[in-house]
Amino acid sequence: MKADAYASLRFPDFRRFLVGHFLASLGLQMQTVAVAWYLYERTDSPLALGAVGLAQVLPIILLTLPAGHLADRFDRKHLLMLTVALQCLVSIGLAVVAHANGAIPLLYLLLVLNGIARAVVAPARDALGPQLLPLDLLGNAATWRSGLFQLSSVLGPAGAGFIIGTYHSATPAFVLTAGTLALFTFLLLPIEPRAYAANAGRGMTWHTLMAGVHFIREQRILIATITLDLFAVLLGGATMLLPVFAKDILHVGPRGLGWLMAAPSIGAMIVAIPLARKPLQRAGPALLWAVAGFALATIAFGLSRSFTLSLILLALIGGFDMVSVVIRSTLMQVLTPDELRGRVGAINALFIGTSNELGGFESGVAAALLGPVRAVVYGGLGSMVVVAAVAKLWPEVRRFGALVER
Repeated sequence: MKADAYASLRFPDFRRFLVGHFLASLGLQMQTVAVAWYLYERTDSPLALGAVGLAQVLPIILLTLPAGHLADRFDRKHLLMLTVALQCLVSIGLAVVAHANGAIPLLYLLLVLNGIARAVVAPARDALGPQLLPLDLLGNAATWRSGLFQLSSVLGPAGAGFIIGTYHSATPAFVLTAGTLALFTFLLLPIEPRAYAANAGRGMTWHTLMAGVHFIREQRILIATITLDLFAVLLGGATMLLPVFAKDILHVGPRGLGWLMAAPSIGAMIVAIPLARKPLQRAGPALLWAVAGFALATIAFGLSRSFTLSLILLALIGGFDMVSVVIRSTLMQVLTPDELRGRVGAINALFIGTSNELGGFESGVAAALLGPVRAVVYGGLGSMVVVAAVAKLWPEVRRFGALVER
C-alpha cells in the first residue's frame, strides 16, 4: 500500500506550526541578506560582515545547552512564542536603525539579542513539533519541514535582493521579517500540543548536562563527522563574503546578491531528491568526497568572475553540503539511544551553529587581511587539508558503509 505523502498535513495544529515555521524562516532568510547588504553599504568592511556571525554565535555557545534544558522543563509552546516575539522586536529594531542610519554598535546589540532568541527557539521549536503528531508520522513531518526550509532559503534571499534593489533600502526587508515572525506567533496561539512528561522534578546538573558529551566522545565515527563539518565550514564558508563579491567583484548589485545567497539552497534541493530515493551504500567515502567537492567548488567560486558560473558553483557547494548534512544527521539518529537524543542533538546543533557563525567571522577577518578572493581560495584549500586529515586520523570513516540501523 502506498504511503500517504500528506499524512502529517492532515493535522490542523501541525499545519499551523509548519506554515508559521516556513514564514518565519522566509523572513529570517530575508533579514540575513538585508543585514549583510546594509552593513557593507555603510562600512565597506569585510570585517564588519564577519562580526555579524560573532555577535550571534556567542549567545548560542553560552545558551544552547541550558536552552535545551528549559525546553524540557517548561511549556514549549509558550517558550517558543516568547522567543519568536523577541525576534520580532529585534527585526523592528533593525528596521528603525536602517531607516535612521543609526549607530552600527546598536545594530550589533540587536544581533546579540537575536542570537539569544535563536539559542532558545531551536530546542523549543524542534521539541514542540513531535507533540503535534502521532509518533509514526514524524518522518513524514520531517520531510515537509526540511523541504519548506530549503524553499524559504531560496525565496528569502531572492526576495530580499529584489526588495532592496527596488526600494534602495534594507528597511522594508526588516519590516517584512517582523511581519512573518508576528504571524508565526499568531499561528501558534490555537495550537494544543500533546502532553509530555516534563523534567520538572530534577534540576540541571553537571553530570546530566555532560552526558551527551561523554557519549559522543566514545563514538569515533561521530567525532570524525562533527570534526569534518566543523572545520570544513569554518575554513571554507564563503557565504558571509557574498555581499563583497556581489558589489565589488561580480558587480551584480543587491538583486544578484539575493540569487547568490539562494543558489546553495537550490543545489541542496536538487541533491535531496535522489538522496531520498536511494540511500547511500558507502556513506563514509561519500562523505569525504562530498566535503572535498565542497572545498573544490569553494576554490573555483573564489576565482570566478562570471555571475552565471558563480551561481553554478554555489549550487554545487549547497549540493555537496547536503550530502554531508544527510550523512551526519542520519548517523546521529542511528547511533544515539533515545534517552540521550536531546543532549546529543543539542551538542550537534551547537557545533553546526558555531561553525556557520564563526566561519563567517573567520571569513571576514581573512578577507580584511588577505582580500576576499584569497580568503575564499585559501579557505577552500584549508578544507581540503581537513578532509585529508580526517581520512588519515579516523580510517573508520573510509570504511563506513550503508546508513542503516545497527
